[in-house]
Amino acid sequence: MPGTVLLFDLFGVIAHHQSPEGRNRLLETVALSCTTTAAFWDTYWRLRPRYDQGLIHGPEYWTQVASALDVVFDDRQIADLTAADIASWSAVDATMVALLDELAASGHRLALLSNIPEELAAHYETHHSWLEMFQVRGFSCRIGHAKPDPAAFRWCLDALAVPADQVVFVDDREENIQAAQTIGMRCHLFTTPARVRELLAANYERVYPGAMIRT
Repeated sequence: MPGTVLLFDLFGVIAHHQSPEGRNRLLETVALSCTTTAAFWDTYWRLRPRYDQGLIHGPEYWTQVASALDVVFDDRQIADLTAADIASWSAVDATMVALLDELAASGHRLALLSNIPEELAAHYETHHSWLEMFQVRGFSCRIGHAKPDPAAFRWCLDALAVPADQVVFVDDREENIQAAQTIGMRCHLFTTPARVRELLAANYERVYPGAMIRT
């Protein structure tokens, strides 16, 4: 369909999920001998949605984590935790970035929708110029909505000024795929870059004749 927009998730699709090394660095920075690893990660994720939505920023997030664990983080420790957290989410899949470059060069409209806190979003904007390939960047911390909230997908549709059936959404989480489908988007559950290539080659060759990505 002419005018189709390819809407991508970031983590788990273009960037890797939190690395084991990064997770270990966070635990080392926390250094809570009285707290189990399970308790830390439960708190980390339980308080994450407000951070992702931009309702709080890094210092307040880590202060809330400390309070929930019944400890205190000083300013230096909070700064170290913020840096360690950013580093843990910083690995990018070069194969996917190359694919995005091919898609953009072929004339495809690209957009991004990611659950991401402000400090991490700013890091990616500073260090990854390939973000400029996306005509619309829906960072949860700035749009006030996080997947799988349908409002996050509606924000993208408004920003792109296209109907839902002209968007192909690529994400690695089933709950996000289901939410996008409820508002009429076409979806692809991400597994590998090769499968994304197969999807596009099979379904969009006639959309951009003579300009399709290499398969």
